[in-house]
Amino acid sequence: MRFKLALLITTSYVVIYQIQIVTSGLIPLNEKILSSIGLWVVLLSSTVGGYLLESLWRRNYLQNLKIEEQQKLLVQEQEKSEKLLLNTLPENIAERLKNQEEPIADYHVNVSVLFADIVNFTPLSQQLSAEEVVNFLNETFSIFDSLVDKYQLEKIKTIGDAYMVVAGIPPGERNPTRDIMDFAMDIMREVKLFKDRDIKLRIGIHTGPVVAGVIGKKKFLFDLWGDTVNTASRMETYGLPDCIQITEETFEIIKDIYPFRERGIIDVKGKGKMKTYIYNPNQTHSKKAVKL
Repeated sequence: MRFKLALLITTSYVVIYQIQIVTSGLIPLNEKILSSIGLWVVLLSSTVGGYLLESLWRRNYLQNLKIEEQQKLLVQEQEKSEKLLLNTLPENIAERLKNQEEPIADYHVNVSVLFADIVNFTPLSQQLSAEEVVNFLNETFSIFDSLVDKYQLEKIKTIGDAYMVVAGIPPGERNPTRDIMDFAMDIMREVKLFKDRDIKLRIGIHTGPVVAGVIGKKKFLFDLWGDTVNTASRMETYGLPDCIQITEETFEIIKDIYPFRERGIIDVKGKGKMKTYIYNPNQTHSKKAVKL
């Protein structure tokens, strides 16, 4: 646009000047011819030069604009990838993956693992449509996810209607067993707020060592392995509706915080006879929890 305007003004000026020279009787003919030729050569050169310069500026501008847009899109995509990675893996594990560390496998001495399961979910799901089942699980587990963030836990996975979470990875100054118990109390309290359904949870917790690592190439999976995981799963499987069942190891850590009662010896598949403790937060207990 600037080039067209400049060309119009310059051409108008040259034409006016040319008319004055031609009509002037004081200037010799040969000077008129030379002056006209020189003037039009300068005009032509300036026009071509200005056009090329303007085109160069325009190309550079568009190229820089395109680069900026590409950079913005790249940053947005990187942020999406980062967010997706952090939703799948713990932050420290994600950083190690980005640094191409392989394999990723850690041994943790003291963590607390929790399994939570919705009681009678199978018959409940048969009464609902596929969309209602997914919406129900999504609504329920989304509440659990927000509480995971609150207590700085690490969600491992969902298996059907079961929810697995761990406290103490990575190790920190917090009490992982206390955090996992507070989380268990909160999710049991939250499901009671569903007015349209009577939901009961069965929760199992065990504390001990685990191996944690990442497996897979295309779909990364951060998971836990070891007897602690199996025992926590058994505590949930052999638990009671609306109750939290824990092992003796976990009980020794929080016995002065929550009023668990001894359930007794139960026969656990793959573990044999085990002494477990149970707590129903919905019942009133005479013993009050001692606050740390």
